[in-house]
Amino acid sequence: MTSKTETSEGAMAEYVTAVIGGQLFGLPISRVQDVFMPERLTRVPLASSEIAGVLNLRGRIVTVVDMRARLGLPKADDGKPPMAVGVDQRGESYGLLIDQIGEVLRLSENSREDNPVNLDPRMAKLAGGVHRLDGQLMVVLDIDRVLELVPKTAAAA
Repeated sequence: MTSKTETSEGAMAEYVTAVIGGQLFGLPISRVQDVFMPERLTRVPLASSEIAGVLNLRGRIVTVVDMRARLGLPKADDGKPPMAVGVDQRGESYGLLIDQIGEVLRLSENSREDNPVNLDPRMAKLAGGVHRLDGQLMVVLDIDRVLELVPKTAAAA
């Protein structure tokens, strides 16, 4: 399934929306495998704080990435259970821990803008552009950048 379709208005892209720390994010729907509530999360010894742990999801081992930690945000203290968005990269399964799942939005590719210069640098390094919606900014998450968990200097050594 592709996330881009051609219409009379031009290329359209579909996003699964998620809220992390009060900010609206969009994940390209073509990269989203599923949405689930993580249960029985097992911590990984010596893993970075961005790795919340691993879990078994329908027979697959899923590495769960804490998106709040990835974005440099404090832990949620609202008492609500977190949600996770399942994505795959190079045959590996990941769950992105989010605060709240939203809806699927279909937006014109023409309305997508480059990251604004005043976008928080922690978000900008994971963003692949933004869409201005009514009264809010949706940051498009670049899944490949989000999953770059190993510092480039360590990977090259």
